[in-house]
Amino acid sequence: MRFLFSIIMLLTVLVGESDVELTIKKKVDNRSKIAITDGSTSIDNNAARKVFSLFLNDLILSGNFSADSKYYTTAYGSDILPTEVKSNEYTLKYQLQNAGGANLSVMLVQNSNGTKLFQKSYSISAFNKYPFLVHKAVSDINRVLGYGSIGWMNRLVLFTRYTAPRQSEIILSDYTFTYKQPVIRSGLNLFPKWADASQGSFYYTAMNGARPTLYRYNLNDGSKDIITSSDGMLVCSDVNKNGSKLLLTMAPSGQPDIYEFDLATKTKTRLTDFGGIDVGGQYFSGEKQIIFVSNRLGYPNIFKKYLTDSSVSPVVYRGKNNNSCDAFGNKIVYSSRESSKRFSGNTFNIYLNSASGTMPLTSSGDNQFPRFSYDGNAVLYVKQQGGRSYAGYVNSNVNQTKLFDIGSKIQSIDW
Repeated sequence: MRFLFSIIMLLTVLVGESDVELTIKKKVDNRSKIAITDGSTSIDNNAARKVFSLFLNDLILSGNFSADSKYYTTAYGSDILPTEVKSNEYTLKYQLQNAGGANLSVMLVQNSNGTKLFQKSYSISAFNKYPFLVHKAVSDINRVLGYGSIGWMNRLVLFTRYTAPRQSEIILSDYTFTYKQPVIRSGLNLFPKWADASQGSFYYTAMNGARPTLYRYNLNDGSKDIITSSDGMLVCSDVNKNGSKLLLTMAPSGQPDIYEFDLATKTKTRLTDFGGIDVGGQYFSGEKQIIFVSNRLGYPNIFKKYLTDSSVSPVVYRGKNNNSCDAFGNKIVYSSRESSKRFSGNTFNIYLNSASGTMPLTSSGDNQFPRFSYDGNAVLYVKQQGGRSYAGYVNSNVNQTKLFDIGSKIQSIDW
C-alpha cells in the first residue's frame, strides 16, 4: 500500500527557496577560462546580480568553461577590459535593458588580441522572462566555440505545486526556476506532461469531478480539450515522438496497468495485465518497447516489454526498490534505494543504464524521479538532502551537476 501511494503521488517533494548550489565533478580541467562583465545601466543591483549568476552557472553547467566567479562591471560599448580579466582566455560582455520587455546584448571577446568572436542582441516581450535570453546567449556561445549542444538549457520546465488541500497549480519555468509563471489554477491539476518537442501544449490530469480526466492544454491560445477519462487513476506518463500516441497509467478496475492511447481513433490498447501494480510507462528502444515500474517481483523494479508481445522481463538487477524511471532511445535512468533504514531517511541514487554499462549519476542523499532532457544529454531529478530539497541536473556528457532550490511543494515535473 505504501508503494501504491508513492506511485500515485509520483513526484511529491517539499522544497524551499535559496540561491543555486553547485557541485563540480569534472576530473580533468581542460575547460576554457572565461570572465563575465556586466554593462547594464537600466536595472537595479539585485536584478543585475541575478543576471550575472545566471550567466556564471550556465557556463559552468555546460562543462566547457572555467568561469571567473568575480562580478565585474564595464561599459558594454567600451573596448577597455578590467585588468583582472585578461588572464582568462575569453571575456563575455553583456548588457541587459528593461525597455518594453527584456533586451540583452552579448559579446564574446578573445582576450589575447581583443577580437570579437561573437556579438548578438536578444529580446523578449516581458522583462521577467530575461532568464531565457541568458540561456539562449550561453548556448549560442557554446555552439560558436564548437562545443557540444546545450540546447536543453533553453527548454521550459513544467511542474505542479500544491497551494491548499485539494488545490494545485501548474507552472512554467526556466530550468533554473528563476522565472515561474502559473498557467493553470483552481482545483486539483496533476501530472503535467509535454505533448510534443515544440512545447506548445501539454497534457494533465484534473481531479475536479467524479472521474479523473485527461486534458490537453494549448499554451498559445489557452484552450483545452478533453482527451479521455477513467475511474481510478489516470496519468499520461509518455508521448511518442510524433505525438500521435500516449502511454497512460489507468486503473478502471482497481489495480493500475499501462495502456497505449491512439489520439486519432480515441482507442486504447492494454499493454500490461498483472494482478499487482504496473505504472509509469515510457517508450523505449525506438518505441518498439516500453519500460515501466512494477511490483511483480514483490518489490518495485523496472521492467520492459515489446508493444506487441505479452512477455515481460526485468531491466534492472540491483536494489530492492527501483521506483521511478525514464528512457531516451536505448538509455534508461532510474532511482534505486541503497539502504533499508527503518527509523531514518534512506539513500536513493540515480543510475544511468546504457550500452556502455551502468553508472551512478548521484552519490548521496535522497534522489528521485529522473527525467531525460529532450536530446538525452542531461538528466533532471529531485534531490532531498540535509533537510533541503532541490531540482538537480546532470550534464552527462561532461559529468557536471548542479542543484537548484525550487521553492515550493512539488507534485510532478517534466521538461
